[in-house]
Amino acid sequence: MDYDVVVVGARCAGASTALLLARQGRRVLLVDKATFPSDTMSSLYIHQPGVQRLAQWGVLDAVVASGCPPLDTISHEIDGLRLTSAAPTMDGVPAAYAPRRYILDDLLVRAAVSAGAEFVDRAQVRELVWDDDRVTGVRMRVGESTTTVSAGLVIGADGMRSKVAELVGAPVVRSHPLASCVYYTFWPGLRTGFGFHERVGRWIARIPTHDDLTIVAAYLPQDEFPVARRDPEAAYMSAVESTAPQLHEQLMSTERADRWRGTGDQQNFFRKAHGPGWALVGDAAHHLDTISARGITNALIQADLIADSLSGAEVADKVAVDEATAHFAKAMSAVLEEPYMSTLELASLQPTKARLRMLHGISGSPELTSRYFALVAGVIKMREFMTADVVDVL
Repeated sequence: MDYDVVVVGARCAGASTALLLARQGRRVLLVDKATFPSDTMSSLYIHQPGVQRLAQWGVLDAVVASGCPPLDTISHEIDGLRLTSAAPTMDGVPAAYAPRRYILDDLLVRAAVSAGAEFVDRAQVRELVWDDDRVTGVRMRVGESTTTVSAGLVIGADGMRSKVAELVGAPVVRSHPLASCVYYTFWPGLRTGFGFHERVGRWIARIPTHDDLTIVAAYLPQDEFPVARRDPEAAYMSAVESTAPQLHEQLMSTERADRWRGTGDQQNFFRKAHGPGWALVGDAAHHLDTISARGITNALIQADLIADSLSGAEVADKVAVDEATAHFAKAMSAVLEEPYMSTLELASLQPTKARLRMLHGISGSPELTSRYFALVAGVIKMREFMTADVVDVL
């Protein structure tokens, strides 16, 4: 069977890409090896640029209708400071959201199918089909049978350990060492809102989600992972107690609602994201430490970028398709450069004197505090934040 595009991986990046390409009138096949709906490890949080895209695509209403609470305030405790503000607003969207992945991913898949894409879960891509040096399709296992599908473009949206990236030999073109490790779980009935607690060597995040549950995540330096993995509860509770003692008291008075989840494999890289007949999006193209909770937002941004790049390109025109995917890769690297570098700084778990000085300087100004959180969310860039009134308080 022939398609214009096969998208391998149906989580945030893949389902969004399939949705947007199907809306362009393309014949799109979306496949994933997992059973849907299903959960996956995630911080869940979507920054305002991601929420704005969900609203633009007509998916945000379904997220809200699912019972996901709006995160309309934000706080950050560090070095004796407590910075608080209303959540940044972007294009009229006044809140962030952190939906459970089995809900968000399913909503995006359903939207893609409604737009005309075909979806097959429990479909494992084993090989790519080649014509000389060009990818022209996939060979996948569905149940007990093997199916070969032809396509003008194959897009790998299959995660940090992408099979598509492996099969095309996509090299890592830029990387940084592992920095932090994380353990998290879900707690019921907390009334803490969304925010962070930070000190040297520790970062604690509070992220409310569905069903009156809150993710509390504890980030530790990478070199502590061998000890933490032997006793996640002890490492986690110690980190929370030393960084956010009032939060620790609340956790001690309730029972966690889920198992411990964690990883020490938070890679930081950009891969080559395009080639003849193929492209990579989402974590397959670019992965970064989860401490900044940028993964879902980055995935939605990349889906938007690749759909925009391909707009007007006929899949039968191989040159046009390859030029479009090259344009996407260049744009993706440029757009995600600033959040990548800021994430690396956070993941070092070593607050710099310059950042502490800046936070102390803006703490007395609600306006500057609000702009700082807009910077963190990606609503504004560093050059927009560092205006004369900010420089004056440094």
